[in-house]
Formats: sequence, structure tokens, C-alpha cells
Amino acid sequence: MGNWKLEVGRMAMYTSFPVGLFFFFNQPTYFEEWVTNTKRQIFPPENKQDREAIQKLIQDMRKKQMKSVEGE
Repeated sequence: MGNWKLEVGRMAMYTSFPVGLFFFFNQPTYFEEWVTNTKRQIFPPENKQDREAIQKLIQDMRKKQMKSVEGE
């Protein structure tokens, strides 16, 4: 068994190692670019052509739904 100095050193290492890793890996400069690129891949900025195509599809589906309701 070690003396009290060894135990204090081990306890300091046990507490400082996770805190040091937490501090190092939670710096915004390390992951800001990655988060921004990932968000742009998942949610790309809308453009006018895509928005018009979506609106046309919605209108076509509503017309089809109205025809099926009227036909019943």
C-alpha cells in the first residue's frame, strides 16, 4: 500500500484527467465547423425552384384529394 502522498496524487489524477478532457474536447473552435457543415448537409438552404416544386406537388395532391372526395 502507498502512503498518503500516493493516494492524493492518484485522486488528483482521477479528478483532473476527466476534467481536462472535458475542457479540451468542449471547445467550440474544435467542432464549430463540423456542426455547421453537418447542419448544411441535413438542412440545405432552400432555393426558389425547390420551393415551387413543393408547392406544385401540394396543389396537385389537393386537387386529387378533392376529386376523390367529390366522386364518393
